[in-house]
Amino acid sequence: MLIIATSKHDIIKWVDEKMPELSAWHQVIFDYGETAWREYKSCAWYVDRLRAEGFEVEVGSGGMPTAFCAVWKNGEGPTIGGYAEYDAVPGNCQAADTIERPRDGLNVHAGGHTDPHSALGISALAGFLAAKTQMQLHDIKGTLKFLGEPAEKVRGSKPIHAAKGYYDDLDAAISFHPFYMLPLCNTTRWNTHCGVGYAMIYTFECDSPETWLPQSGAPDSPIAASHASARAPGANDALVHMYSTTKSLKEHLVGTGCGWSMNECILTTGQATADNLPARIAQIQYIIRVPTIEMADSITSALDNNAKAAATISHCSWQRDWVSKSRHGLANHALAQATYNNFELVGAPVFNDGPARVKAREIQSNLGLEPMDKPFMAATEQLIPPQDAEVILRKELPDWQVHFTSDDYTEFCWHAPTVRLYVARPTLASPRSEYRYPAWAMNALGGIAETIDPMIRCASKIIACTVVDLLVDTDLLAEATREFKERTGGGVNGTQWQGPLCDYEPPIGFRWPEYVTTVRGEEYR
Repeated sequence: MLIIATSKHDIIKWVDEKMPELSAWHQVIFDYGETAWREYKSCAWYVDRLRAEGFEVEVGSGGMPTAFCAVWKNGEGPTIGGYAEYDAVPGNCQAADTIERPRDGLNVHAGGHTDPHSALGISALAGFLAAKTQMQLHDIKGTLKFLGEPAEKVRGSKPIHAAKGYYDDLDAAISFHPFYMLPLCNTTRWNTHCGVGYAMIYTFECDSPETWLPQSGAPDSPIAASHASARAPGANDALVHMYSTTKSLKEHLVGTGCGWSMNECILTTGQATADNLPARIAQIQYIIRVPTIEMADSITSALDNNAKAAATISHCSWQRDWVSKSRHGLANHALAQATYNNFELVGAPVFNDGPARVKAREIQSNLGLEPMDKPFMAATEQLIPPQDAEVILRKELPDWQVHFTSDDYTEFCWHAPTVRLYVARPTLASPRSEYRYPAWAMNALGGIAETIDPMIRCASKIIACTVVDLLVDTDLLAEATREFKERTGGGVNGTQWQGPLCDYEPPIGFRWPEYVTTVRGEEYR
């Protein structure tokens, strides 16, 4: 295995030398701050970069305009998958600065990176490019398959990519996410993977307001839209009924403290200027995060009943459109351990020394706090073995619950052995137990080069080293594959395999928030 040791040494050196360029790449994606299904500039940047690196790239993969599938091949060998996410979050437009302010030319309601997906994507990209250099140098055979996965915040693209066959040829996959939830800091997931996620949009439409009774106004008037007449209830009324009914219902459905959640957001469709006419259309989106498919189906049935009732009493029709139906995760101990071994080789990111500490202390000072000598959480610079993290995580869960929280990387798990890697993002230590930092500070740390670069550096190295392991260490890949087949009852289409749940087309036609250019200039709405 001399080639593996040599390659890993070279990978570490390559990433260290490449960091100024990787940092600049990250700043581009962070500043774009494009939100779900509308990541046009971010997707184009990745496509151009990957093509420049020699990848063949399909744009708009799976029928999603801001998705892509990039492939680089060096002879016959295993196919290793990875991906970038690059969607930001509405209402979190924070500059890469130590004070609270939006990015230049925007307001706070525009999109911004919170997790941050900007660093997730660049870390994964750098890891695959670093592995590619070793494949070329040592003629390591195999294929790198790197996907662009938009709209993760609504769990958008991965169920669609999975259902349309983009993961079918993978021999293994690497999923990375910046840490944000203890004890999953600087480790890999072991047994308890993420659960099921459903997202749907309910549309209420008042398509015949003139048939609503009673109507007031002059009996000989040919129209019922008089400003002095009572208008039909309409779509907004249906939405309010749906919202309030489901708010009451979800206390009984998901209020047991077992890691279940259901959250909603109201989509806007204009209609703000007519006071005497009912809103003709209104939409509300729900996202359900639960341990099992059966729970998700049960809650969906209850939501359907609420929608039907709300429409009936509001003189509307209704329909449900899927945004996402994603499966729960599947463990792979062989790959989780191998990836963690590379974590031990690379070491945890270092935040409390050097320029990162300076920026963190500036934020604390600007918040009126006494700057701390070590401003970052100790856990961000410590490794925790996945088995130990599992023990801590299980303390918070009932014995029956085998999946916890939600993320759509789980789609990869059913098509190939998959590891879920967590590397600490810069996270400030609280000066006292009751203190909570404002959200802008966390978002800023994900954009400031001095604070986010240590995570990018660390994650890139681990991902690249794991790719090389999977390509060269035939025993590792064989064991990961054996375990995958065991857990699925024979692999894809096995007796315990869960097929894709996606039975819908990409939901790209809704009024998702986006940047638009008008005669007034560029706006976010």
